[in-house]
Amino acid sequence: MIDERIVPAFWLSEFLQSDTASRLRLDNTPLPSELANIRNLLAPGMQSVRDCLGQPVFVSSGYRSPEVNRAVGGAVNSQHTQGQAADFKCPAFGMPSTIVQYLMRHSTQVRYDQLICEGTWVHISFAARPRGEVLTAHFGAGGTTYTPRLV
Repeated sequence: MIDERIVPAFWLSEFLQSDTASRLRLDNTPLPSELANIRNLLAPGMQSVRDCLGQPVFVSSGYRSPEVNRAVGGAVNSQHTQGQAADFKCPAFGMPSTIVQYLMRHSTQVRYDQLICEGTWVHISFAARPRGEVLTAHFGAGGTTYTPRLV
């Protein structure tokens, strides 16, 4: 797939790169419908995050093929597999909880479907009809659980 800048702050490759896929030699190529979601929902949504925070945003996980999603232990219905979600950090802005608080206050500028404080990163997803849902992830021996709201 040819790399291209799809919005001012992001290249397509930033949403497709996967260390897990490379390490395990898994195909992480999106289908046309997933690529359309990356172009029309995810990339513009992440551009709105970048514009809102005013600092560089680093995507650690964007699109995941079903095989990659299984390998990382992602939820079966993960929006990552649809090209609608990204995990990111913005070190120049602050901690993930600070980022989530700020994006909550600016929800008219960044219209997210889900916004999850995941400890050391932020998960965000975008949809045609965004729910504006905010969650906090809790990691433990029994697996990951979520609390509605920022805790």
